[in-house]
Amino acid sequence: MEITPNFQVGQIVSLEHDDSKLYAEVIQVVISRQLCWVRPLLLLVKSSEPPIINDLREASDLLWPINLFRPALDTEVIDMLSHVLAKEPKSELDSPAKQLLHHFIHKVWQAYKQGCTG
Repeated sequence: MEITPNFQVGQIVSLEHDDSKLYAEVIQVVISRQLCWVRPLLLLVKSSEPPIINDLREASDLLWPINLFRPALDTEVIDMLSHVLAKEPKSELDSPAKQLLHHFIHKVWQAYKQGCTG
């Protein structure tokens, strides 16, 4: 029996793949479809030193399988969010950040599909 995470609206969740981690705010949980509607906040890329924090507050919302997310711990996001939230969001998401998000989502989806069929 699979356990469904009990996320709350406004909660920060994370989605991790390889050396990157997406942090997003829960907008709605669609229990009947096992989906989570989230609003991206930032993408942390740990492959460089120091890690790169990409502001994604102006990115499109995502509707993803709920079981791919985990609750983000306050201790892991407070510092990063304070850096991002201290700045005004850009009126338009810059192209490199948009490409990073698209690439990250594509990699996660490919891994998820392989896990479902393999």
